[in-house]
Amino acid sequence: MAMSPHGQQPVRVFAAGSLRAPLTAIAQVFEQTVQQPVKLTFGASGLLRDRIAAGEPAEVFASANLEHPAALAERGWSGAVIPFARNQLCALAGPDVPLTTETVLDVLLDPQRKLGTSTPKVDPSGDYAWEVFRRADAVRPGSFDVLSAKAMQLTGGPQSPPPPADRNVYGMLVESGEVDVFLTYCTNAHQAIAEQPSLHSVPMPASLRVGAVYGVVVRRDAPKVANAFAAFLTSALGQRKLAQFGFDRP
Repeated sequence: MAMSPHGQQPVRVFAAGSLRAPLTAIAQVFEQTVQQPVKLTFGASGLLRDRIAAGEPAEVFASANLEHPAALAERGWSGAVIPFARNQLCALAGPDVPLTTETVLDVLLDPQRKLGTSTPKVDPSGDYAWEVFRRADAVRPGSFDVLSAKAMQLTGGPQSPPPPADRNVYGMLVESGEVDVFLTYCTNAHQAIAEQPSLHSVPMPASLRVGAVYGVVVRRDAPKVANAFAAFLTSALGQRKLAQFGFDRP
């Protein structure tokens, strides 16, 4: 393990890719506050869970759902899962897509419109998208089969290209025309629009709305500073930082 310039081992944090911006900011504040370096590793929560289970060194795991960290807790890797943030799914679209909250389902079902999602079972964003499809089926029977068949699973999978560190991958996919609409977290959609103002996003209607609850666990034998980092996420300052990036309280 490489040491920091001050001779301290960093707190090793594995975190959902949707947390890149807020956790980078939070880690900077934490480092200044406790004088302890933090090493952040981002990726799809399910893939990170598998890497941790396979023995990769991590002390804190911040997931975009509760199930993946709970799986580690059940194995005895950690203590209980602590919810620390909430998110929602939004529909991100290109400028030529006549998308509103009221027309989301019509647009998603349109055979001429290409739909992108993340990869279910390994990336919670994909799982949440499939929950949208199930809810759509209750509104308009047959929707699940249509949507699950047409959805292109472009991110978050084991074979997906790594997302660029300096660009929003969802905005890139929509801007390039690879998809017309991408179902992603509202926080990701807002970041995409900040980079590409020609894009737009809408929240899902109440009948299709799916919320994401983020959870964090700490390895049982981790140093106290790792527990301090996890606790920092739920502190008033940590919550303010998360809110600045569009996340809600748990």
